[in-house]
Order: sequence, then structure tokens, then C-alpha cells
Amino acid sequence: MLLLIDLDNTLIDRRSAFKRWADSRFGVAHTPWLIDADQDGYESRAALAARIAARFRVDEITILAELQAGMVDQMVLDPRVAAALAEAVAAGFVPFVVTNGTVAQQEAKLRHTGLDRLVAGWTISEGAGVRKPDRRIFEAAAAAAGFPLDSTSGRADRSVAGWMVGDQPANDISGGAAAGLRTAWVSDGQPWPADASPSPTLIAPDCATALREITGLPGARPGR
Repeated sequence: MLLLIDLDNTLIDRRSAFKRWADSRFGVAHTPWLIDADQDGYESRAALAARIAARFRVDEITILAELQAGMVDQMVLDPRVAAALAEAVAAGFVPFVVTNGTVAQQEAKLRHTGLDRLVAGWTISEGAGVRKPDRRIFEAAAAAAGFPLDSTSGRADRSVAGWMVGDQPANDISGGAAAGLRTAWVSDGQPWPADASPSPTLIAPDCATALREITGLPGARPGR
């Protein structure tokens, strides 16, 4: 069974990695400002570097290089996520990462954390030429994993019964649902946004819990 999974703030905790970078680079007192300016990674790296350089009187090019590197050295894989991935594979699921970002940065995260050895592969927006929530990136990831989606009907083949797991309501949940996948939202303890649609198939506080709930669902079957 196909199990597409987001990377940042799903399989790995990017928020905590950015906080550790901010704490060590500029001091704990300045971290709240940096977190706000970062906008959870959605502020452009160039714009953020410019703001940081102006505020802290540091070299903008150096800061931009650090931001573009993605704080990879600060990334840590939760052992619970690693265990849940192993359990999913043992149950017959095929975990495959689908993520927005640059190939160099996202592959560095996968290898640094050891996720490259725990998943069947990955599709990254820069390499695919299309970003979530566009259904074409889900089609590309599913095909690479060996589970082609039906691009004519707008639904996944029912024998595949695939999943998309992620933290972003638009990119992961809406995008995954539009590709015909069941969806699991990693909420980090937050309520589902009232204006977001469609609702996810299931909600879990973290990735490990989401994976375990999926593999334990009645009727889940190994294979394709």
C-alpha cells in the first residue's frame, strides 16, 4: 500500500531545528523574532537573510548560505518515527517522501537523519518541476514508488488505497485528497482550521502516531 509522507514538520521537526540554529547563532533572547520572521520556512530565504542582516548587522551572503543549507546539522530523527516507519514497512506499506524544496537541501536532510535508509525513495519539487499541492507531484511520487495514480479520473486506483501524511492543510491534505489519496494531518496539537477543506481522513498529534493509526486501521492490507 502506498504511503506518501511529507518531510519538514512531519517526518522531521524543522521548527525545532530552526530554533536550535537561532538560539546558537543569535542567542535565545532573539529567537522569537527570528521564528516569527521565518514564517515556518515560508518566508523566502533571500528576504529573510536581508531582514536578519539588517537587524543584527551581519553579512547577508553568509546568512543566506546558512539558511539555504537548511539547518541540516540541527535535524534529528525522532526514534518513534523511525520505529513507526519500520512497522509500516513490515505491515506491507511502502513509505515514500514527497516534499517541496530544493533537491540538495532535502536530500541532505534525508541522509543526515538516516531517513534515506527507512523509506523507499523520494520526490522533491525542484526535481519534479512541480510543487505541492499540484496533483502532478503526487502522481510523480506514486509512479516512482510503483503505484501509478489514475490521472484521468482524478482518483487513486482503489486497489492502491494510498495515503498522504503531512502537516500542511493545503499542500498535503487538500493536495493529497485531490489526487485521490486518503489523508492524515499531523496537527502538532492544533485544531483543524475551520476554513480548510476537505477535512483529513484522520488527525494525529505527530507523525509516529499518524503512521501507527494508519497501519492499525481495520481493513488495512499489505501489498498493492
